Amino acid sequence: MNETAAIAELDIDPYSSENLIDPYPMHERLREAGPVVRLTPYPGVVACARHEQVHAVFNDHATFISGAGVGLTNFNLEKPFRPKSLILEADPPLHTQTRAVLSRILSPKAVMQIRATFTAEAEALLDRCVDKGTICGIHDLAQLYPLKVFPDAVGVEEDGRENLLVYGDMVFNSMGPRNELLARATQRVEAVTGWIMEHCRREHLRPGGFGDQIWQAADAGEITHEQAPMLVRSFLSAGVDTTINGIGNVLYALAHHPEQYAKLHADPTLARPAFEEGLRWESTAQTFYRTAARDCEIAGVPLAANTKVLCMLAAANRDPRKWPNPDRYDIERRPSGHVAFGAGIHGCVGQAVARLEGEVVLTALAKRVKRIEVAGPHTRRLNNTLRALDTLPLRLIPA
Repeated sequence: MNETAAIAELDIDPYSSENLIDPYPMHERLREAGPVVRLTPYPGVVACARHEQVHAVFNDHATFISGAGVGLTNFNLEKPFRPKSLILEADPPLHTQTRAVLSRILSPKAVMQIRATFTAEAEALLDRCVDKGTICGIHDLAQLYPLKVFPDAVGVEEDGRENLLVYGDMVFNSMGPRNELLARATQRVEAVTGWIMEHCRREHLRPGGFGDQIWQAADAGEITHEQAPMLVRSFLSAGVDTTINGIGNVLYALAHHPEQYAKLHADPTLARPAFEEGLRWESTAQTFYRTAARDCEIAGVPLAANTKVLCMLAAANRDPRKWPNPDRYDIERRPSGHVAFGAGIHGCVGQAVARLEGEVVLTALAKRVKRIEVAGPHTRRLNNTLRALDTLPLRLIPA
């Protein structure tokens, strides 16, 4: 097999500071180069930046597996630096077993049961933000809210929750290369790893919470007692950072599109579409990998077994082949089919909770705030996988 046939090759590093700060010119180059592109800085890696191919790879879990890691490192060839996730980095039948437990715990019925509490917390927090007038959209709102409601639902004690931010930052940095971002994140996480693992244990989880329900599934024999803390860890590593950035990114979008915020203020029922469009327009998770389980092809381009496939979610979500005017943030758009939560059997198991958080925060905002104004320059927190803001100064004009 001539593996290089018909594959465009670009000297692009998706993990350079320039591309992490402003990835969109890179995305356009990759989309226009072809359905599959070889990245010269990373031998053994090809990238898909068009929606059709990203969606197809995610929906062919037998050919493009997750068990070899959803980051740059190939676990078929290198030992993982930590035990693999039983949900994110697993393939059937193990994934089927663990996913069934989490899907039940995070079912639509379960989400309905937490809606009133999540709404009340959002309204109380927005009242405090409106009283302040000028806020940091990240530290005063986007970070505080998920760090309160989701660990509450999991059943994690309040003391030490800031450790979840350090841990999540490391986990998502680890999906890229061994660069300076990962080195700094790994250094910071050393002090909190013990806290994380301790709070996956049953005695540190509130009875009845999502975490305790995982342990109940172990008691029932659905999973083993050794697997239970690993699944709780999945909640703690993936359930906070992503939602913080999703809310932060949509606040950024609304502040920079006052005409769209005016629509939301006039009709707060647009909160869910506004959040959904924010996920498409400024995708929280920029990239995930799959690994070719065998010799195969994408869009007629041959790939050898063990090729790492970089699926560029954010590029796919602005693909003009899929979306009209893709660079426009439009809360009246119905962006059905975006891949911000992935797709296929590995689509984000907690996406219903994330959507609930985004919806109730934006609903509370729309009812209380007439106008959002940019109150100063924002700063970004660079991460190998996530599109994240560090600061976002906003002025809230009360309704």
